[in-house]
Amino acid sequence: MTDTSVRFREFKMPDVGEGLTEAEILKWFVQPGDTVTDGQVVCEVETAKAAVELPIPFDGVVHELRFPEGTTVDVGQVIISVDVAPGSAADAPVQEAVTAPAEPEAAAAAPEEAPKGRQSVLVGYGVSEGSTKRRPRKGAEQPAAAALQAIQGELNGQGAGAAQAVAKSRPLAKPPVRKLAKDLGIDLASVTPTGPDGVITREDVHAAAAPPAPPAGVAPAVAEALDEHAPYDTGTYYGAPAEAPRPVAQVPGARETRIPVKGVRKAIAQAMVTSAFTAPHVTEFVTVDITRTMKLVAELKEDKDLAGVRVNPLLLIAKAVLVAVRRNPGVNAAWDEANQEIVQKHYVNLGIAAATPRGLIVPNIKDAQDMTLPELGSALAELISTAREGKTSPAAMAGGTLTLTNVGVFGVDTGTPILNPGESAILAIGAIKLQPWVHKGKVKPRQVTTLALSFDHRLIDGELGSRFLADIAAILEQPKRLITWA
Repeated sequence: MTDTSVRFREFKMPDVGEGLTEAEILKWFVQPGDTVTDGQVVCEVETAKAAVELPIPFDGVVHELRFPEGTTVDVGQVIISVDVAPGSAADAPVQEAVTAPAEPEAAAAAPEEAPKGRQSVLVGYGVSEGSTKRRPRKGAEQPAAAALQAIQGELNGQGAGAAQAVAKSRPLAKPPVRKLAKDLGIDLASVTPTGPDGVITREDVHAAAAPPAPPAGVAPAVAEALDEHAPYDTGTYYGAPAEAPRPVAQVPGARETRIPVKGVRKAIAQAMVTSAFTAPHVTEFVTVDITRTMKLVAELKEDKDLAGVRVNPLLLIAKAVLVAVRRNPGVNAAWDEANQEIVQKHYVNLGIAAATPRGLIVPNIKDAQDMTLPELGSALAELISTAREGKTSPAAMAGGTLTLTNVGVFGVDTGTPILNPGESAILAIGAIKLQPWVHKGKVKPRQVTTLALSFDHRLIDGELGSRFLADIAAILEQPKRLITWA
């Protein structure tokens, strides 16, 4: 007999953020039978803050994946078990597969012993106390089921040909994938499998349900149209996103579609409600001629000293905000509810709102007030690139003080942004448009935009908020103030 408590080790869902309670399994990078090594990434999960890759803390062969992709798992639940002594009982899985049909319910009901001793978790995260008994599997993998049918067929004297016929009589797919195909009206027999051993994946079903690809030239045209916003784009919708949003299954003929709220979207909803009903919002607007700022952007793009730095109006607007904070330090604060105090911040962690395929996130540039223009440009580029790839860490989104959100990329003039929880102000940047404008006593076409500043009225009164917004507008109208006011 093999001591399964020694042979199998279980890896639990760790707390990959600060006090998070659950995470959704986005993608498995391993399958049962794969060899894994200590530190190897086995899956990607999405928490309420970001997508995170989980490395496994021991070597072995994957025995079981406890949850399919798309499942939300509580912190502390076992998500994968690993055979750390492969070969010690190499025939055991086969014997179990042959004898399992005799008493399937009893086999499923009998819990296996949990591994004893030290429990390995991610470095830097604690372990959760609680039961470590293994949950019974809800359903066998289709390849294993097909193999089992084939083995039983041969044992019953049906022969290899009959066993192969049984294995091929039904397309191989997991139950969630079958449900997805049913919801989309897709016949699995018509789907081309790309998974291991001919298993049909969710991506295969979505590919079968997707409309025909647009003619050549359409995508470049879309990217070119978006490129018109590139000078003031935060990077969020600059061309196609790195990862397309996960499609929502729609039942043909249905009048409604229900979309589960989880992960980042769930956190956004909770944060926005909390912010809207705890911080008294005030929003002020200003429309400003930024023609000179646009000319300066064009000149800086040709500056050899800024080679390799992506220069755009967002960069200069961010710099203008930092200069305005220096002139109006009272706007950079936080409200301490417990102690009923205003906490003045002597640093600026400048947030940039980014709409990613997984939802809205607000990473921030730490200590932005100390950065030169090239350093700020490099930090912006890195922040945007990381957000596009879905690799923004929880730490990168913590501790923000002020936020910029660029709604102009959608062609809208402005909005009334909601504060990021814990921050004092957020500036929305509207579309930059060529408009008739009175300049030096004459009506001329000028580059104009509208800025909207929302702030916490507990921290910032009307006079301070107005001065801060007016300073930003003045700098953008006369960008030489970046030097004279710095």
